Amino acid sequence: MARTNLERLVENAVSQVLERHLAQAREELVQRVLDEIQAGLPAAGPSGSAETSDLLQDVVAIHAGRTQKEVLRSLLDASARYCGRCALFVVKSGAATGWQARGFDHNDGVKEFALDLTASAPDNVMATRLAARSSVAEMDAQFIAQFGAPANDQILLVPLHLKDKVAALMYADGGPTARLNCDAVELLVAATSAWLEVASLRKQAAKEETEGAAAVRAEAPPVPVDAGPSYSDPFAAHVPQHAVAAASEVPAAAMGTAQVVPTGDMGAAAPARAADSLAQLSPEDAEVHRKARRFARLLIEEVKLYNQAKVAEGRKNKDLYDRLRDDLEKSKAAYHKRYGQSVAAGADYFTQELIASLAEDDVSLLGPNFHR
Repeated sequence: MARTNLERLVENAVSQVLERHLAQAREELVQRVLDEIQAGLPAAGPSGSAETSDLLQDVVAIHAGRTQKEVLRSLLDASARYCGRCALFVVKSGAATGWQARGFDHNDGVKEFALDLTASAPDNVMATRLAARSSVAEMDAQFIAQFGAPANDQILLVPLHLKDKVAALMYADGGPTARLNCDAVELLVAATSAWLEVASLRKQAAKEETEGAAAVRAEAPPVPVDAGPSYSDPFAAHVPQHAVAAASEVPAAAMGTAQVVPTGDMGAAAPARAADSLAQLSPEDAEVHRKARRFARLLIEEVKLYNQAKVAEGRKNKDLYDRLRDDLEKSKAAYHKRYGQSVAAGADYFTQELIASLAEDDVSLLGPNFHR
């Protein structure tokens, strides 16, 4: 009877935590998108206000998707209202292939189309991981030849980021009417990336809570917590036909599997994290450690999520800390306010996650002004 009651208490607690976390995440994302809309779109009287309202409704529709594929379909449907044509290309194994499209004479023809990533515009987006507003001359010539050029020759390519990778490319143009609102399409892609990141973190949190509950029920030591959240790929089932034959020749790193090579003094830290099973702690103290580590992870993921351009430039120039100082210090203060006086204080999971996740286990990327 005691074990049954304990199970029920754990399950209720897990459910309440997850529901509260999802609600807070949704509210914060909608507010951030509203801020971006107000800052990024020019004031244009009644018509501008109407378009802003439409954008908000589109973001809400994207966030209402029950599955990752529903979210991405909503992204395409929403983007089609701000451009003449749009298509989503899945990036895998060094190639980009059509997934779904809107507004083309033959949308199905875009599916499985192999986009040339060496063309100027796609190459620029993949290199910088930033959106590119270009002309058809910089786009894949075969794509333009097959599907036609837009009336005004202007195109937009936007990367969809998932776990620090470009998982897809959104293509948009004005089609025959030359209707293309680049700001709106870019914002919708950013909102989608953010929501898919939250969904991935929520899935990882649910997994950890379930494992923790199972450990309590079995009266066994808690399961070790991974160094980072798992990556749920919405395009996992999308295997381009032209890539099947060559798949066995692609290195593991190109397939989207993160392979972190420790550098500097982090070489010793990674094995230490892996070996830390918290097995020597009481169940109560171990749970505090797990929550502290998870909270630190969420804080760092949030910094990365809303500063993607700064993160890319900071890693390139090895000055991440200087570029993100304000956000990092605020997040650090939030972490220490919650866990600075707890049994997990000595572990300082915030700094661990900052180095492991933000700096990819290379502390030199944080720059000379970073101090542990």
